[in-house]
Amino acid sequence: MSSPLFYVTFGVAGGVYLVQKFGSNASLVFSAAPIVALTYISKSEFGKSLEEAAKKAKEMDERGEDGGREGREKRRGLAKRKFPKYFGEERGRWLPRAFASPESPLFPSYLDGTLAGDAQFDPLRLSNTKEKMRRNVELELLHGRWAMLAVVGVCVPEVLSRSGALELSEPIWWKVGEKVLEGIDVNYLGIEGFHIAGASGIIGIAFCQAVLMGGPEYARYVGIESLEPVGVYLPGDLNYPGGGPFDPFNLSADAERDVEWRVAEVKHGRLAMIAMLGVFAQAFVTREGPIANVLEFF
Repeated sequence: MSSPLFYVTFGVAGGVYLVQKFGSNASLVFSAAPIVALTYISKSEFGKSLEEAAKKAKEMDERGEDGGREGREKRRGLAKRKFPKYFGEERGRWLPRAFASPESPLFPSYLDGTLAGDAQFDPLRLSNTKEKMRRNVELELLHGRWAMLAVVGVCVPEVLSRSGALELSEPIWWKVGEKVLEGIDVNYLGIEGFHIAGASGIIGIAFCQAVLMGGPEYARYVGIESLEPVGVYLPGDLNYPGGGPFDPFNLSADAERDVEWRVAEVKHGRLAMIAMLGVFAQAFVTREGPIANVLEFF
């Protein structure tokens, strides 16, 4: 239950079954079940055995051929040298060097080319300490990942509806919220019994989201070691936890690919954040969905 894969499979299949069986109020009860169960497990004798297993896995990783976290960080550092256009002094800046020298205030020295996506852009000095930079890197990744999911989430239902692939009660993302406020039942992707709103209403939805998102977000915030009491050892760090739950195909084992994909993730995340801002603005002005806006433009 500490794995994101659990939420993907149980959230759809289990969620539909529970709502059909117990009614829409089941969401209030079962949204808390994963966090309660994890807490109970961590305090039990069984949880202690899981924690011991996680510690052993951690020790084995540190003694392994790749040298554990320290060894992987060292290989990533070497891999960055093979991508001078992304890292180091030769990387691209947010302004051409003709506009300002590298010593200019427009190019702060603390952005030294070691971070993925570092174009030396911080004119307001928002990351001028290590703690601020650490936090802002974390927040940018978090918002970028949410935005990438959001772009897909607002576009796919509209595409499915317009193509005739799936009949939806409401394919336009912002109109779903409007119907919820009016007390109209909306099924997710047309699946009967899997209610976005149902009788729970806005307060119920907010409560469920607070519980379901609050637990994982707290675990992420306090550090990846927080999952060890339930037997999950994550070999990465706060922003890139890795391991079975987050990297089931071990794609990060290739240091060069890992480094290049981290840059790609940051760039796609930034693009998605701008895209969602555009989606919000267009919905407010045109009162249509993003796919309708694109089709009308062409």
